[in-house]
Amino acid sequence: MAAANGSSDLYSEMEVDAFRRLFPLRYHEQHLLKSVRPDARKLGSARDTTLALGAVASAEGSALAKIGSTTMLAAIKMEIMTPTVECPDEGSIAIEFHMPPICSPLVRPGRPAEAASVISKQLSDTILSSGMIDLKELCLVGGKAAWMAYLDIYCLDADGSLFDAALLSTVAAFSHLNIPVVSLNEDGRIVLVSEDNIQLKLEKQLVNTEKRKLKLNSPPFSLTCLLHKNYILADPTAEEESIMETAVTVVLDSSYQLVSLYKPGGPVHAHTSVIQDCVALAKHRVKELQSVLNEAISDMEVE
Repeated sequence: MAAANGSSDLYSEMEVDAFRRLFPLRYHEQHLLKSVRPDARKLGSARDTTLALGAVASAEGSALAKIGSTTMLAAIKMEIMTPTVECPDEGSIAIEFHMPPICSPLVRPGRPAEAASVISKQLSDTILSSGMIDLKELCLVGGKAAWMAYLDIYCLDADGSLFDAALLSTVAAFSHLNIPVVSLNEDGRIVLVSEDNIQLKLEKQLVNTEKRKLKLNSPPFSLTCLLHKNYILADPTAEEESIMETAVTVVLDSSYQLVSLYKPGGPVHAHTSVIQDCVALAKHRVKELQSVLNEAISDMEVE
């Protein structure tokens, strides 16, 4: 009797899986009628989120961010540059988002994913427009030397809400960033002072005497929502994104001020009331992400 029940359960699971594959939209809509999703989340709930700072030992700042299965690795390398004539007392930031074939079966080897360049641009615009980083803090000697921060973000698993996870890893990597010690050499040039070259540190004029943290002003966080009929789904998975194509990404800073709102098309119209609901969900999500970031920073300080 037990064996018969076991076989019945197996066939039932196979039927559900087959229905999910053949009629994905109907499968998800059946769950929406019950205000629940296939992974048992409520419609407005985000997936479990974790952060680990210092994931890349060779980088000046790094972080590993996970939202559900979506995984991002961010690493920052600092180099000395000559400031531009237009902004002689400012440094610069270059952000590059990478989607290697390992992250998704949809990404083909040798062919860059279209989403990568879009997310790179989104991240750059968000970091600069949010005012999180004062570029003057990256200046070393006005008109002569400043820091260039190269941020590379690698998507290790693309299971939806890629921008949200990429932005979280970006903010976390800058929170972990330690700006290196530099000095002036005989030629008046700025050079890095490594721990191995301690004698240079003692003999030369130091521009900054010790590694320092970068001050972050109201870091931005984001929440992507899917719109389908009268439903709003927060933090969608890749499967949900492939079925319900209308997405809205809300970016708020840690003071809950709107930084940007991004809606790349889609068949569902985003009326004012819908946008307000998305912003309300984003405010709740900002609280969650701030807590996750603060916990990661505390864990790093203990270590």
